[in-house]
Amino acid sequence: MVCEKANAKFDETVELHVRLGVDSRHADQQVRGAVVLPHGTGKTRRVLVFCKDERRDEALAAGADYAGAIDIVEKIQKENWFDFDVSIATPDMMGVVGRLGKILGPKGLMPSPKAGTVTPNLTQAITEVKAGKIEFRLDRTNIIHCPIGKVSFGAEKLTENYNALMDAIIRAKPAAKGQYIRSCVTSSTMGPGVKIDTMKGLNIAPGKLGN
Repeated sequence: MVCEKANAKFDETVELHVRLGVDSRHADQQVRGAVVLPHGTGKTRRVLVFCKDERRDEALAAGADYAGAIDIVEKIQKENWFDFDVSIATPDMMGVVGRLGKILGPKGLMPSPKAGTVTPNLTQAITEVKAGKIEFRLDRTNIIHCPIGKVSFGAEKLTENYNALMDAIIRAKPAAKGQYIRSCVTSSTMGPGVKIDTMKGLNIAPGKLGN
């Protein structure tokens, strides 16, 4: 239904919005993680790597778009530079990168061990991001918002991406009581929201975004 209702003149992004039965105000009920979508997101993601000078060439060879140390930190601080979609850091750089917490955190660009973006294995981390790895996290309204591909993927590939993301969200379930998955709504950039009946899989019915 999402694919059928996507009538824009460009290849619309398809997003999934999952409302959870947890309270993001409590630290022990945070839901966050990362997953490699089988078919990627359809978007080329620009990767920035924070690393020591001796590993810069390694990062660039693995596919990073930018790599550096204190020079990159200062560029972000002084020039308000954000020409990247994902940042990765080696553990020995977090003392420096930590200075950017208040800048990168609100934008969702701060490297995180839970998301696998603070790691000594730069090649693996960069390869996964380029292959379609996405991060998900609960917002203040207890909803996770994530892209699962493009309309041009077709229903089958979008479903496989949806299943991979939902499996990861279920695995990230904290020890909270009550119904965990409250509702799922998917929509294209310009299309209507379609509510997914999570009890019956993909037997979907029209709905409004946020229901």
